[in-house]
Amino acid sequence: MRDDDFIAPELPADIAPEDLDIGARAQLKTLTKENAEFVAKHLAAAAQLIDDDPQLAHQHALAAARRAGRIGVVRESLAITAYTLGDFALALRELRTYRRITGRDDQLPLMADCERGLGRPEKALELARSVDASTLETPVRVELAIVKSGARLDLGQKEAALEELRIPELQKDKAFEYSPALFASFAGVLEELGRDEEAAEWYALADRAIDALEAALAPGELESIGITTERIESEDVDQDGLPLEPTEIDAPSVPADDPASDDPAADESVESPAAGAPADAIVDAGSRDVTAGEGAEDAPADAAPADAVPGEDEADAVALAAAAPAAEPAPVADVEQPEAAVGETVEPTAPAADDALFGDALFGDELIENEGGSPRAGDER
Repeated sequence: MRDDDFIAPELPADIAPEDLDIGARAQLKTLTKENAEFVAKHLAAAAQLIDDDPQLAHQHALAAARRAGRIGVVRESLAITAYTLGDFALALRELRTYRRITGRDDQLPLMADCERGLGRPEKALELARSVDASTLETPVRVELAIVKSGARLDLGQKEAALEELRIPELQKDKAFEYSPALFASFAGVLEELGRDEEAAEWYALADRAIDALEAALAPGELESIGITTERIESEDVDQDGLPLEPTEIDAPSVPADDPASDDPAADESVESPAAGAPADAIVDAGSRDVTAGEGAEDAPADAAPADAVPGEDEADAVALAAAAPAAEPAPVADVEQPEAAVGETVEPTAPAADDALFGDALFGDELIENEGGSPRAGDER
């Protein structure tokens, strides 16, 4: 690392420490502020130049390594630039140091490939088998399979090279960031085996995977989904968005030929299900209203006529059912309800505000569906 004749390359004027990946910058916190900024700028310059000018990128990595040789990301950057230049011995040495500092195996495929570059495919396979592949992240595991396949080819083991690539990630119908390289490697081995038709198919799949990934990563191509929150209120819904409990009230029947059926006031009769109706007849929140006219259609043919006056006992029972709150029934003696006159509708007594079962605290940020299927509140992986 130490070379008195080494001169650090000039930094581009527009380079800044913030150009370095935030994860890499976090590793530089052990350095002084001035030194950390110097190292970050050289690492950022190396990352920007690695494809266009790998030699200059290597010089920037060397400059960073001279000032922060005990930082893992610095030794990793130097190894990558050396590998790009074909200096596999330096790259392998730096990768071993990186692995010792960080304890990570994410650069194991590159280490094995350096062994191949040094003409030692057996050591490459031995190094690749030194770690349980299931403990590696998927992209690293795929890269390691490709390197192992290449080492088998170096040894002339073509069938074994093909088997090294038969991993669960080799799927024709799905494309991931590692898929193009995996498909192309599989096609190359098939070509070595003389199976040109199959090789052409996998090369085509590799090209399609590249196009699919580029289209997915193109700016503006990704779908944007917005979440809105809305509180739904209805006459049939209490303050918490739950359906009101039905009140059993006998709605007077209205014959079809009665003029009162055409009166708009008749449509405002009763919004609760008729007495004796099944539980399924309870109206969902905001869905529909039950009117006296609809009750007349379901009434039997021998139902009492509209001008029939309910008896005293029946009226008292109706009044008691209407006045009783859902949570705590009131005493019979405290309930007074007028008898239903001819053609009039008995209005149910609304429960007091203190009898509410739930508070507004139920409305949170999560999307919860009520018993009627209508969303209450929303939220947004």
